[in-house]
Amino acid sequence: MFSTIKNIFKISDLRNRILYTMGLLALVRLGSLIPSPLMNAEAIKNYFSSATGVLALFDIMSGSAFSQMNLFAMGITPYINSSIIISLLTVAIPKLEEIQKDGESGRKKIAQYTRYLTIILALVQSFGISFGLRSAFNTQFGTAWNVICSMAILTAGSMFTMWIGEAITEKGIGNGISLIIMVNVLSRVPSIISTIGSYGNILMDIVIIVVMLAVAAFVVVLELAQLEIPVQYAKRMQGRKQYGGSSTFIPIKVNMAGVIPIIFAVSIMSMPQLITGFFNSNPTGWWGTVLKALSTSHPVGAVIYVVLIIFFTYFYASITYNPREISDNLKKNGGFIPGIRPGAPTTEYLEKRSKAVITIGAIMLAIIAIFPIILQFIFQVDNLSISGSSMMIAIGVALETVKQIESQMVMRHYKGFLSD
Repeated sequence: MFSTIKNIFKISDLRNRILYTMGLLALVRLGSLIPSPLMNAEAIKNYFSSATGVLALFDIMSGSAFSQMNLFAMGITPYINSSIIISLLTVAIPKLEEIQKDGESGRKKIAQYTRYLTIILALVQSFGISFGLRSAFNTQFGTAWNVICSMAILTAGSMFTMWIGEAITEKGIGNGISLIIMVNVLSRVPSIISTIGSYGNILMDIVIIVVMLAVAAFVVVLELAQLEIPVQYAKRMQGRKQYGGSSTFIPIKVNMAGVIPIIFAVSIMSMPQLITGFFNSNPTGWWGTVLKALSTSHPVGAVIYVVLIIFFTYFYASITYNPREISDNLKKNGGFIPGIRPGAPTTEYLEKRSKAVITIGAIMLAIIAIFPIILQFIFQVDNLSISGSSMMIAIGVALETVKQIESQMVMRHYKGFLSD
């Protein structure tokens, strides 16, 4: 392992990418600790100390910046919500679908639309947060000018976080948005462990540790598992040279969507609470009951959370995996699946196998999400559901990043982490 790390820093391009990524991630953590000039950090921390469910997970994804209303309080959430909306519109609007398929230029246009929508959502969300805090912090938000200043600070922090994420994706290593979330999640893990240990129940601590280790192993298996469909290429002559005749396979990942379904599910479940902030920071009555039920610590919210994860697993897989396109490429290059005719039969076969694999992946993700929530109900401990979600995000992103480093090293004839 140590020799592998040494080899990483021998490659100047890879070394620069890793250092660049680490520098920007450190900047994210620094921004998450800078207090807003309008807020009393201690008062805000006490106000959000009882936050559970979606709000607690939202706070973890922002690296505790949300519960303290620091510079990066909204984190990357507006950008994630914007990506969800643009993805849905791309499926629903043929014009956007055409733009998306238009190569690199189309990708840049979609990214530009996503940024514009991010600004709008950040302004709306920052207004909801600032206006919603007026009842509790009238001194800080007593005037319209204070609300406007708060909106500007929160929106600027969110847009800067978005820029950092895109810069890491382009010039660093790994997916920048996912890495930002992972670093923010890991920053709260010691606090969660300390909270669980403070209950003083040894049996509970042992059970939780065992289950979390089992969940971690389950996540690793889920991330690395894939179905390999064999492919054979026919022999053909071009001039005096013979091409084809080789065998390979088409990999279909069990967890094709990665951590995206979890992030999407959290973002969707946080929207009602954020929208409510426009009108009332502490709602009561039937709407207060609805918001409580939408918390992941509530049985109804837990079920909705699992259903959303399964839905977004299917949704994301349907966007990223196209059996017809794979079938057409195989046919053009003289490839075929043994026992399956090229063309429509191959497309149908790939659709059938991919749906089966995606279903298994969705169920496994749901199991990973629900186990910590069940423990939470048994032991009556807060934030265990948050710990499970945090673990899925952190492990998933870490494995994806290691794979990218691995591929960079293999291209340069070095052994990677997985090769050891």
